[in-house]
Amino acid sequence: MKKLAIVTLLIMILGVATACGNSKPNQFSIPVEPFEYMNQDEETVSLSDLSGKVWVADFVFTHCITVCPTMTANMAELQKRLKKEGVEAELISFSVDPERDDPAALKSYLEKFDADFTNWHALTGYEYEDIKSFVLKSFKTPLIMDTASDQVIHGTSFYLVDQSGTVVAKYDGTTDTPYDKIIKDVKALQK
Repeated sequence: MKKLAIVTLLIMILGVATACGNSKPNQFSIPVEPFEYMNQDEETVSLSDLSGKVWVADFVFTHCITVCPTMTANMAELQKRLKKEGVEAELISFSVDPERDDPAALKSYLEKFDADFTNWHALTGYEYEDIKSFVLKSFKTPLIMDTASDQVIHGTSFYLVDQSGTVVAKYDGTTDTPYDKIIKDVKALQK
């Protein structure tokens, strides 16, 4: 009788766990530090502008010769899939090379990937040391200026941020980007 009760309990737990597949993502709970930066259209975008919205962030720069073109292509694909599903989310690409990435450079760069600027903002207008500190505090990922080249070493994840400005999940932004999982998680946050 005890074995039957244990088996029944395990089945119930498994059932609940399976039913909770649509639960909100909670891999992390990292508050994003307040910011106010300039986008590709020379408009100010701040953390308070994103309040109440779900957004996906990444870190790129226009002179990148390694991971950034792939990440940006994947973000563009995510944008297309979100639109196709009718899911609203903001996309925020923070430049990690703000000295060279002015708004015009960022706009030109994203246009190569057919970015729709209605919900995709590429941000700049700060010093390298500021973004380095911001990324470490808000996304727990380091930035390192490569002294042997003009490249910046940075994380390659996409970060999901909820309506309160809290990072709740991250995903691979370069290979096997889990578009369906990201969209599912965005929808779960919007419920």
